[in-house]
Amino acid sequence: MPPDPAPPSKRGPALIHRKRDKPGDKGLADAKLPLSKKRVAKSRPAITTIDRPEDRPVHVSQGMSLFDATGARKYLTAAERSIFLRVAEREDRQVRTLCMTLAYAGCRLSEALALTADRVDLSSGVLVFETLKKRRSGIYRPVPVPPALLEALDLVHGIRECQSRRDKGRDIRLWPWSRMTGWRAVHAVMVAADLTGPHASPKGLRHGFGVAAVSAGIPLNLVQKWLGHAQLSTTAIYANAIGAEEQDIARRMWG
Repeated sequence: MPPDPAPPSKRGPALIHRKRDKPGDKGLADAKLPLSKKRVAKSRPAITTIDRPEDRPVHVSQGMSLFDATGARKYLTAAERSIFLRVAEREDRQVRTLCMTLAYAGCRLSEALALTADRVDLSSGVLVFETLKKRRSGIYRPVPVPPALLEALDLVHGIRECQSRRDKGRDIRLWPWSRMTGWRAVHAVMVAADLTGPHASPKGLRHGFGVAAVSAGIPLNLVQKWLGHAQLSTTAIYANAIGAEEQDIARRMWG
């Protein structure tokens, strides 16, 4: 008498094990698939991901903006900067040179206050600032400045005399002040020039420098170097400011 047929399986369709692609792989490599899915799994093409630089997201600095939360401008216009410099001429000599340095070099206030006599290059016409907001110290950048500023620095601070010393003036700070003292000096000139608002500050001078440079057609990568920005996307915010050239173009539309 033939044996009874085996009862139907209650376990469902037979299962297969997917082989690991590489030794040590875990997770989905050990998943079990039913036989009914075997053909589908084999028919799926392999997906290859290529890491291309143009596909990577561009980092945009969230903290940088030329306008505050109320829409007020945070940079000085060219006209406001000229008024500021004219008023600074009537101030104490060291205050005047600090204001000129901030306006013409676009440096941070702390970078200006850290400037020493040996980093005033009279022959090359540049000021060499140690860039702050870096992960390490000792990163310097040269910034070209007008001859009038170099002459004023030499006259007021005795640059040539300091550089004739054995240490070339390495330990002589041009403005041996605290940051608060420097900020108050610049703020007093802003008040005397009747400039108020978020743009009437040392940071407003720095932003004004960036806007003026971009409006003058200076390439963004060069402006980035002068300002000491780590990311070009940070420098690009100055291209969004309304400068004199954009006003001239708009006048053509107004008729």
